[in-house]
Amino acid sequence: MKLNKNKTISLLSALAVGVTLASTSTQAVQLRHATGYAPGSMGAESTTTYAEAMEEISGGDVSAKVYALSLLNWAEMSDGIRDGMADSGTLLFPYFPAQYPLNSMLAELSMVVQLGESIDSKLMGLAYAGALSEYLMLDCPECMQEFAQQGQVFTGAGATTPYYLLCNTPVTSLADVAGKRLRAGGAQWARWAEDLDASPVSIPQNEVYEAMSQGVLDCSMMSTPELTLINLMEVVTDITVNVPGGLFAGLAVNNINSDTWSSLTEKQRTHVMRGSALFAADISWSYMLSHEENMASVESDPEIQVHQPDQDLITATAEFTRRDAEQIASAYEEKYGVEDAARIVKEFSETLNRWLPLVKSVESSEELTELFWKEVWSKVDVNNHGA
Repeated sequence: MKLNKNKTISLLSALAVGVTLASTSTQAVQLRHATGYAPGSMGAESTTTYAEAMEEISGGDVSAKVYALSLLNWAEMSDGIRDGMADSGTLLFPYFPAQYPLNSMLAELSMVVQLGESIDSKLMGLAYAGALSEYLMLDCPECMQEFAQQGQVFTGAGATTPYYLLCNTPVTSLADVAGKRLRAGGAQWARWAEDLDASPVSIPQNEVYEAMSQGVLDCSMMSTPELTLINLMEVVTDITVNVPGGLFAGLAVNNINSDTWSSLTEKQRTHVMRGSALFAADISWSYMLSHEENMASVESDPEIQVHQPDQDLITATAEFTRRDAEQIASAYEEKYGVEDAARIVKEFSETLNRWLPLVKSVESSEELTELFWKEVWSKVDVNNHGA
């Protein structure tokens, strides 16, 4: 999957006119950027795109050396960025709910994207990434404080496409779901499974293939890019679309070590923010393209059947999502001691509803980058951001 990266860099160069020339007198900085994505993976490619674009738009004033699954893994990322083992990194913050409870709560709320204005499901991740980035950086100082307490500065979020049922047997109705063993990669999907009398199973992503092939799992609740990312195309026989729904949105694409951020000049910080806007757009768009490609492949594959969910499963999922959204604030307040969670959920939901129509007409990663910059990143005060 190759994106038009030269066009993207050209777009950012145009946005940066007047900044690059003015920054040539500062001392050039190279950031050590860690990611848990494996070399050659979709996520690693987006990271490289970010690094190349930032160096281009800054005229070499700010660059990044990418360490793909070598400097820090996902489990080490939060402490590693905080302690300066990396200058920046891609953080999956729902992996650390005790450190980032408000941010994790908003990522966990992702199933509500299906309750808003109707849009093509493949675009939902684009809207969620924009909405979450906007709300965290512009409207939720409490959320930003969680990153600051971990010695980090948040600069944007990416998101996957919606989660479907990837199964080795047809699962289209409530009766079909009951009793099934479903891999759940997040608390919201585990709750959905339990609510529908299924059994949620928590296993690492890299063990799903074996579990599916051996019959340990009946289905995995995942986004369709995983069909090729972890070769599930070989073991999945049935796909039910649009359920359970929701998406993985807890992807902080480019968290910066606080001391590193403080050492950057205003113009260098602006370059980082421009690069981060592209990074968030590129990785979210890459997931969307992979979704399109994989769905086209399975629909022409006689060994894989694509199903629409029965109405009873659609209705039960919508009812669960509404109840869960009402209860998530109190659950986080009780478990993690966060304050004013209900207000934050309400405000973010309003921001998300505003973003759903914004992405309907986006036709490229370049257009998404431009939308992200215009609506969010350009409005961030880099002098006070992360303070």
